[in-house]
Amino acid sequence: MTETSTGLCRFSIDRGGTFTDVYAEIPGEPGFQVVKLLSEDPQNYPDAPREGIRRILEKVTGKSLAKDAFHADQIEWVRMGTTVATNALLERKGARSVLVTTKGFRDLLQIGNQSRPVIFDLVIKKPDLLYESIIEIDERVRFPGPDEAPGNRKIVKGITDEELIILAEPNEDKIRKELQIVFDQGIRSIAVVLMHAYTFIDHELVIGKIAQEIGFTQISLSHQVMPMVKMVARGDTTTVDAYLTPHIQNYLESFRSGFTDRLKQTPLLFMQSDGGLISADQFKGSNAILSGPAGGVVGYAMTTYQQMANQAVIGFDMGGTSTDVSRYGGEYELVHETETAGVRIQAPQMNIRTVAAGGGSRLFFRNDMFEVGPESAGAHPGPVCYRKNGHLAITDANLLLGRLQSGYFPKIFGKNEDEALDIDGCKAAFDQLSKQINKTYQVKGHAELSTEEVALGFIKVANQVMVRPIREVSVMRGYDIKEHVLACFGGAGGQHACAIARELGITKIFIHRFAGILSAYGMGLADVVVEQQEPSANTYHQNSWPLIEGRLEKLSIQAKQQLVKQGHPADQIELQRYLNLRYDGTDTAMMILQPPDLDYEKAFRAVYLREFGFDLVDRDILVDDIRVRASAKSPGLNNILIPVKNEPSKPVDYTQCYFEGGWQQTAIYQLEMIGATQQIDGPAIIMQDTSTILIEPDCRAEITDTGDVAIEVMEQKEKGKLSIEVDPVQLSIFSNLFMSIAEQMGRTLQRTSISTNIKERLDFSCAIFDQQGYLVANAPHQPVHLGSMGEAVRNQIEILGDDLLEGDVLVSNHPDAGGSHLPDITVISPVWKDKKPIFYVASRGHHADIGGISPGSMPPFSKTLEDEGACITSFKLVEKGLFNEEGITELLMAPEKIKRQKGDLPVSGTRILTDNISDLKAQVASNQRGIDLLSEMVDHYSLEVVQAYMRHIMINAEEAVRGMLKDLSTSWNLKEVDSVEAVDYLDDGSPIRLKLTIDRRDGSATFDFAGTGKELWGNLNAPKTVTYSAIIYALRCLLEKEIPLNQGCLNPITIILEQGSLLSPGESAAVVGGNVLTSQRVTDVVFKAFKAVAGSQGCMNNFTFGNEHFGYYETIGGGAGAGKNWHGQSGVHTHMTNTRITDPEILEKRYPIMLCEFSIRPESGGKGEYQGGNGLIRELEFLDCLNVAILSERRVFAPYGLEGGECGARGENIFIRKDGRQINLGGKNEIKAIPGDRFRIKTPGGGGYGSP
Repeated sequence: MTETSTGLCRFSIDRGGTFTDVYAEIPGEPGFQVVKLLSEDPQNYPDAPREGIRRILEKVTGKSLAKDAFHADQIEWVRMGTTVATNALLERKGARSVLVTTKGFRDLLQIGNQSRPVIFDLVIKKPDLLYESIIEIDERVRFPGPDEAPGNRKIVKGITDEELIILAEPNEDKIRKELQIVFDQGIRSIAVVLMHAYTFIDHELVIGKIAQEIGFTQISLSHQVMPMVKMVARGDTTTVDAYLTPHIQNYLESFRSGFTDRLKQTPLLFMQSDGGLISADQFKGSNAILSGPAGGVVGYAMTTYQQMANQAVIGFDMGGTSTDVSRYGGEYELVHETETAGVRIQAPQMNIRTVAAGGGSRLFFRNDMFEVGPESAGAHPGPVCYRKNGHLAITDANLLLGRLQSGYFPKIFGKNEDEALDIDGCKAAFDQLSKQINKTYQVKGHAELSTEEVALGFIKVANQVMVRPIREVSVMRGYDIKEHVLACFGGAGGQHACAIARELGITKIFIHRFAGILSAYGMGLADVVVEQQEPSANTYHQNSWPLIEGRLEKLSIQAKQQLVKQGHPADQIELQRYLNLRYDGTDTAMMILQPPDLDYEKAFRAVYLREFGFDLVDRDILVDDIRVRASAKSPGLNNILIPVKNEPSKPVDYTQCYFEGGWQQTAIYQLEMIGATQQIDGPAIIMQDTSTILIEPDCRAEITDTGDVAIEVMEQKEKGKLSIEVDPVQLSIFSNLFMSIAEQMGRTLQRTSISTNIKERLDFSCAIFDQQGYLVANAPHQPVHLGSMGEAVRNQIEILGDDLLEGDVLVSNHPDAGGSHLPDITVISPVWKDKKPIFYVASRGHHADIGGISPGSMPPFSKTLEDEGACITSFKLVEKGLFNEEGITELLMAPEKIKRQKGDLPVSGTRILTDNISDLKAQVASNQRGIDLLSEMVDHYSLEVVQAYMRHIMINAEEAVRGMLKDLSTSWNLKEVDSVEAVDYLDDGSPIRLKLTIDRRDGSATFDFAGTGKELWGNLNAPKTVTYSAIIYALRCLLEKEIPLNQGCLNPITIILEQGSLLSPGESAAVVGGNVLTSQRVTDVVFKAFKAVAGSQGCMNNFTFGNEHFGYYETIGGGAGAGKNWHGQSGVHTHMTNTRITDPEILEKRYPIMLCEFSIRPESGGKGEYQGGNGLIRELEFLDCLNVAILSERRVFAPYGLEGGECGARGENIFIRKDGRQINLGGKNEIKAIPGDRFRIKTPGGGGYGSP
């Protein structure tokens, strides 16, 4: 007999997007009830969670209860997770709101970090804004410049104890009038986001008070929503709070109204994104995004982890449209900045990775490859088997293969919602797709695939897609994936559990008794949580500890008092104290839980070493934030035991399931009929109330004493060796594997680097190459690196030949050796087997300084290569396993030893040697990751097979490009062999001419740049590899479908460059601008020839400033060109770059400047039927004597329009002296700035498309 402690019912609810799950503990036997119902069914009930409660109470009490209102006297508590907030954010159905922000930053949240979401999409899409009105406030605070006297201006101390100067205080009368106007328009929600409000809160409080007096009902002040530095992330979080909180409160009001007592005496708690429960009245939009999924993490953390002897767990939650992946190793793993629905959220959230692969993911055969998703069939029309004229999906594949049993599904399908899953329709759809696949492969002489082989192929591809995020939360963070248990839950997880575990090398799977509703179950296991947090600017050392400890104690008292006020006994409250720590000069902060010995430094260094593979012993540790988490421990839910059965379990039925070897007889069991300790060998199917578990061959399940399913994945019997002949399923799998390796290399480089350029701006690329040095897979990092890294690898193979030995790692940046420009340093590592290089891996990163005549190594006036810094043709960075720090240091400092001609500017060696060395070591670590993964692949499949599939995916990409060129030739009504031409100009008048000849007979093309301008006495010369990159990027964009990006894309292409032209300059030519500027013009010319898109801003607006102590470098976005049927996007990076920009608060905190304005430049996009995107305005004031440089284009020749569309506006670079005098710096210049000088950069707009 199981009883709740009070004799009342406890309800744990997960209100999802499609279904609502209710788990209730009830008095008497069996001690629980489960209800699953549609989240939206207005014809039958007004609210799904309340309906679930009503149905269970009717069963428990035996009394009939009204659907619209009933009393809550039988309820002890209600705990709920909900997707109400997430859905409102995705669908943009939140409250009407106004954003109030500092003058000059009205567009900041729209600009964000200025990167575009998908680098190969010419149609650049950004999510809709959450606010409909903006008010700019003339208020401003900033940090004092070095040795700056404040004069008459007021100096204040922020919460972080940092001093700030008040430049302007808010005009309360003006604010009141402006707020009253929007209030009168019906807006009741306000988000206030002011510069540096994380530490100086007074101005936000003034605005909040005025808003309250006017009558705004939702007032979100950024320093209260999330007091952390970074204006963009904090601002987005605040607008989310203002947008969603009223929506949530409306839902809560609606939910309560269905109870006659409005739950006044019943605790109503909601799950937050961080896994803690909070009172409904305090539930906010900014903490609600992962409300439902967080319950699932709590569910497996509180069950699987304990049941499996505290072994670390991977959570695998596979639903209808997506799969959520997470990890628990004894402590919830939280992240403090994420992106959801295109919005940055700065709040503690479970570290959950989501991939668009679920039961409803659609199946495609595209470009001769099997593809799963990201499109979903959804609930309506759903998969084919739902009988709604739906789309083939993973659910259909599982049904066809016998892994789902229609006889055990409710008959809720068809016109009258009384039919079973449609197995016949499913088979017919797969037969049709199989015919299409076989027709394609018959032409190529490949063996036909059966319908079952096609369905199983899609399952394999889906599994490979889902494995990638699992590696992200484990392997990429320094954990051994094989040491984990796989906890599967969600409606579809059990069907894929064994295959996923086997792919990862995991031997234990745990599927909870209530796996189908584990998110709901987890609500009942969660603690009630209160968090307190403050920003900090302290250095962590012995002298500062008393101050830090005092602030931790103050926050602890505040958090504990809040829980006591809610009725929780003080002795049941647990406190966790955190410091958010980072090394000085880095941007990666880590939230460190207070260790038992109170030594945060030791704990931080240990975590840093595990995550990044190295430590920075000579740097100060900075405290960014102080945080306390107070938890009122949950009594948990009752463990309901099941009877032990010693005899073998008996199947209720048998069926046929299809596996690798064909159809196999498979036993079917009902979980509720199996006793504790009973074992089931695969193949078998275990039916649960809410999900299906597939026990694959060579796996064994055992039922625990609480009815859970523990699966042992045994070593698989010998499989047949994979053929080297191309197989469409394996082609997709290997394509995924190769890309995954390149991505993991990139993650390793980002994790282990220390420079802002690589770690934050993501100015790097990683790739893998075959034995000859041809590109196999390049993760989509920076487009300008795409085609050039293969040249660098092949050059090193040619230079070194037999001198390349095992344990060697090479480094190069010379343009004639495949480099792009000198700051981009490439590190190349061979992959060895049997004393021969079998593949190569490489990483290229932009180093913030490598010497030269200007800080930042982006000099506007360089004339020769030696002006631009350290130049390395070929060097063994690691020789026989030893890092040659002395040798690379000598090379990086070598420029300062160059004898210069009289009148030449002095040349420096690198100004940041320590950072260079650290980042080069990170590149070596990244390459090693690639080596390890490729070696594992060879061990698993054989060298012969891996090399064969490297060839196959190149052929696949080649065929895709040939097909695209044939289609274009036909659509343009060209002759069988015909040409089109295009020309554009650099600002100095140098032409870039292209004659594009397409041969429709074989789908080949010649890109002939004859007539392009001569080599320049300047730095806009582009190494030939830059042109290759521009072409491969353009071709990939024009394909408009996912293909492996590799050498095959260039195989149908012939590129003709005249030696001595600016696209094929001499060995000593300056090239720093060619990589960042000329590359954009080449891209524009290629797209112009294809008539694909109007000219984009055609520039990266390279801006540097610094002195003898530091250098800062950024690139600035602009307008994107319009195209046929779409408007150009505003304020983004286009084409050959996609780097991020530094947050305004971080910029001002670290450098002696003030950002005066960062906004979208109105009316700068070219007019047309489709409008070009607008450029940006970025204005800075200098607070110290600095060397300032700009390297830009499109200041003379405007971005072109197409088909009658007008040109975009040209850019401008205006330097404003302290006395007000304005100087036009032109496109490329360098100037000395003194305190009070300002620089206003207006970036170009995009061209329009079609007549206005």
